[in-house]
Amino acid sequence: MNVALLGKKIGMTQVFDDENRLVPVTVIEAGPCPVTQVKSTEKDGYDAVQIGYRPQKEHRLSKAALGHFKKAGVEPVAELQEFRTNGDAELSVGDILTVEKFEEGQKIDVIGTSKGRGFQGVVKRYGFAGGPASHGSMFHRRGGSYGMCQWPGHVIKGKKMPGHMGDVRRTVQNLQIVKVVADKNLILIKGSVPGSRGSLVTVRTAVKNKVAKA
Repeated sequence: MNVALLGKKIGMTQVFDDENRLVPVTVIEAGPCPVTQVKSTEKDGYDAVQIGYRPQKEHRLSKAALGHFKKAGVEPVAELQEFRTNGDAELSVGDILTVEKFEEGQKIDVIGTSKGRGFQGVVKRYGFAGGPASHGSMFHRRGGSYGMCQWPGHVIKGKKMPGHMGDVRRTVQNLQIVKVVADKNLILIKGSVPGSRGSLVTVRTAVKNKVAKA
């Protein structure tokens, strides 16, 4: 069964594995996530489970949201998200999902919003080499020729140019869980994940995990 949890990125650190090798890890505080709604193909047209994260004060929510939580019998939360289950979910409204749904060595996907870099040029945004740095070239960190004079007479769609960098939704696939600390709702994941410290992330079972053939 596919499992997903909402969480918060704590930061990065390093741990030693069983073979005394240094492993860089990202610490994520995931869950507990109450199940607020279960959707089915017969009623909603598709199978999905809606989960919540991070307790929220009632006066910060709308009456519609409070009614939704009251119907589910769960405490109000600040974040809501749903994930597909393909009809194999053994979950009910009111269930609490925790990091115990995951185990060490498991492959997962992490979804988050990358850090915003503001307006950047092509050298930082795309890694352009730039031009000569001296001898009066007057061409240092520019992008070069962007369009054509006669035909087609405009900049081709998709041309790499200066612009807003970062602050986009990104998914990193097939990351490995190094350790699960259930009593503190922590997951230690090998490598880096999108987002800044404190940002919202989604941890789910890897959808493209390739199992090695014997």
